Amino acid sequence: MIIKQEKTYPDKDIYKLLHPWVKKWFKNRFSTFTQSQKQSLVDIHHGSNILVSSPTGSGKTLTAFLSIISQLTYLSEMEMMEDKVYCIYISPLKALDNDIEKNLEEPLKGIEEIAGHDLKIRKAVRTGDTSQYQRSVMLKKPPHILITTPETLSILLCAPKFQEKLQGVKYVIVDEIHSLADNKRGVHLTLTLERLQKLAGNFTRIGLSATVHPLDRMAHFLVGYKEGKVRDCKIVDVNYLKKLDMKVLCPVEDIVEADPDKTNNALYEMLHDLIKDHKTTLIFTNTRSGTESVVFNLKKRFPDDYNEGNIMAHHSSLSREFRLEAEDKLKDGELKVVVSSTSLELGIDIGFIDLVVLVSSPKSVSRALQRIGRSGHRLHDKSKGRIIVVDRDDLVECSLILKNALEGKIDNINIPHNCLDVLSQHIYGMAIEHPWDIDEAYSLIRCSYPYHKLSENDFISVLSYLSGDYTSLEDRYVYAKIWVDYDQKRFGKRGKLARMLYSTNIGTIPDRSAARVKCNGQVVGRIEEDFMEKLQKGDTFVLGGNIYRFNYARGMTVNVTPSSGPPTIPSWFSEQLPLAFDLAVDIQRFRGIMESKFQYGRSKEEIMDFIHEYLYVDYNASNSIYQYFREQYLYAQIPSLKNLLVEFYTGFGGRKFVVFHSLFGRRVNDALSRAVAYLIAKKYRRDVMISVSDNGFYLSSDGKIGGLEAFKELNSENLENMLVKAIDKTETLAGRFRHCAGRSLMILRRYKGQEKSVSRQQVKGKILLKFVKDLDENFSILKEARREVMEDYMDVKNAKKVLKYIEEGKMGVNQIDTKIPTPFAFNLVAQGYLDVLKYEDRIEFIRRMHQAILDKIA
Repeated sequence: MIIKQEKTYPDKDIYKLLHPWVKKWFKNRFSTFTQSQKQSLVDIHHGSNILVSSPTGSGKTLTAFLSIISQLTYLSEMEMMEDKVYCIYISPLKALDNDIEKNLEEPLKGIEEIAGHDLKIRKAVRTGDTSQYQRSVMLKKPPHILITTPETLSILLCAPKFQEKLQGVKYVIVDEIHSLADNKRGVHLTLTLERLQKLAGNFTRIGLSATVHPLDRMAHFLVGYKEGKVRDCKIVDVNYLKKLDMKVLCPVEDIVEADPDKTNNALYEMLHDLIKDHKTTLIFTNTRSGTESVVFNLKKRFPDDYNEGNIMAHHSSLSREFRLEAEDKLKDGELKVVVSSTSLELGIDIGFIDLVVLVSSPKSVSRALQRIGRSGHRLHDKSKGRIIVVDRDDLVECSLILKNALEGKIDNINIPHNCLDVLSQHIYGMAIEHPWDIDEAYSLIRCSYPYHKLSENDFISVLSYLSGDYTSLEDRYVYAKIWVDYDQKRFGKRGKLARMLYSTNIGTIPDRSAARVKCNGQVVGRIEEDFMEKLQKGDTFVLGGNIYRFNYARGMTVNVTPSSGPPTIPSWFSEQLPLAFDLAVDIQRFRGIMESKFQYGRSKEEIMDFIHEYLYVDYNASNSIYQYFREQYLYAQIPSLKNLLVEFYTGFGGRKFVVFHSLFGRRVNDALSRAVAYLIAKKYRRDVMISVSDNGFYLSSDGKIGGLEAFKELNSENLENMLVKAIDKTETLAGRFRHCAGRSLMILRRYKGQEKSVSRQQVKGKILLKFVKDLDENFSILKEARREVMEDYMDVKNAKKVLKYIEEGKMGVNQIDTKIPTPFAFNLVAQGYLDVLKYEDRIEFIRRMHQAILDKIA
């Protein structure tokens, strides 16, 4: 059973359980226990599974380790310590692993000083970077506390000599569990933990998480099932004890009236003032290019204040050495400001930060809280965060994030289920350990939360693929990896190279690379693979200032021809974070409230007061939101949760646009727009251009579109089937199939010391994709690639929910015709044009569009 921990233990009860040396060390360092420690330490001591959700800097790490260190100290004193691993600490980042090792040094040394001798409690980090010498040392003298990553633990389970050292594991700590749960690394880890439990017997599971919702689901993810029932777990939730000082800032008085030049200047003046008023500031942008832009502009605009010595960037495209330098300088207090995309969101120790600034919307409440939680990195400090908005949609979004954060309403986490590529990898790993009974293996796999409802058909289909039942796959160099005896109901490994193949190809993170773009045989530049995946035939994009039309991709080479007109895919599209569905629904609700205020003829003062109280924003923000909604209301109507507005608009050169005001996040809109475009292509034999954002999507064509008619053909029952057909020949499916083929070891990324380039993997992936489609439409890895596109990359579940709103009459569909896009459609329609226009022309374009609206409603 999963229950919320209601009991808070007094200090004296906890001290009774701690070894006297540990107790003395703790009393010398701290005056009392933190709230999470008061609710966790006793239960960890008694072997209960615990999920601790609390902010960064609230003592989570010591919460997890203190009872364990105390138990190991008892064993050491009684000279009962064995050469085996007692505790495994797992984190998603190698940098976190290194931090933890350093952070354990202090209590262990302090306790040894009190004891007056070496306790001989060993700790060690084991990752892909660990040298061969260090590995051999660990075999002879295994660490009592093993610090590792999910992938390395999975490899260790298949290493016969080290496997013996894991048979006595008593504790497993999973740090930053929220960052693993929503992707395949987390799914992979849950199966690893079930395999470890089979090897070591029951152990205590301790999960450490930042702000996440619902915690009950996260606890299921941590502990899994036993004999069909969820294992016991207590949830310790102390998230809102750390005070939050959070505000949305608008750099100009009216973000609708101000031109981009003025807004941009005001943004950097505001940033500079905030940085000046604080000791160390951490700035988050949503993209790597945004990070570089902020660093460049601060240096350029304020050369006397910012230089190489006090400002640095930190993002995933930078070298490891450069990132480590930034982290170390932050810890040592040498930097005045560091600018990051997403790479500093997790709990790497970066010392004391007294202000976090978010430039533009973080797209979800949990991400906002996590980023702002990096400030005030001490127990009783306030977390201080400022969100600076850069346009009117951003302002509304961030205001709702502020409201939900302050009211403790957090978006739901999405955990992938039944990932058949990850399952293939684990079944292969299990076969390498020893031969298995098929039913026993199936039962073990279903103990994992993401596989709890795995069907027997899907399980057998994976066994069938791995055992070589599809003999024609051998013509494509995909060979059987296991043997299966269905009469005896057993399976095991095949081949002498099994362990080597497994350990060198394990993991869920795909190899990525940039694709070359060729026009008339000449290389004109490179685009990221993520960006390439989003391209469909006929899409146009900007590269090096020119517009190109996408024709096709072979391997990592993209073929294009020169084009004109607005690009359908903005250059920054692949880097953008998607808006959380729950947050999108709240924005829609706010839109509905605002429309009713205008319909009932409320005065400007009344509406401004309502916005200020409802969203906790200042006068500038309230005024900008008021003006934005007023213009939309007077010019057309306000779309909301009850009103899906469909806008027909004729653009430059007579080009037709159908704009769907479906503010449900980009993942939902991607699913809806592709299904609609597929129906149009099928009916009119014409491809239409699609452009998607969080706030909606548009279809455009030179001729008749039929967008609304096609949309009305969609329903919650046929959407999935339509999407399977719509994605069939896309780069999205080809890219995801290659990733799934890599995870399931159809494509070996490494073989006998040789690396296979991403380009060769891509070519092989496309050949295999075509082959398995002809072989079996329900082939397990093809089925998984489709599931990944529709459920993880898109959001088919919530797209069906939107269609259900319409079917049940909760949401009406209303059509309007416009000569100028409505204010709410402006950002969506403009995003293509803005990529092509020069900066000055861009400002003029925005001014003229806005003025045209004002003239209409005057």
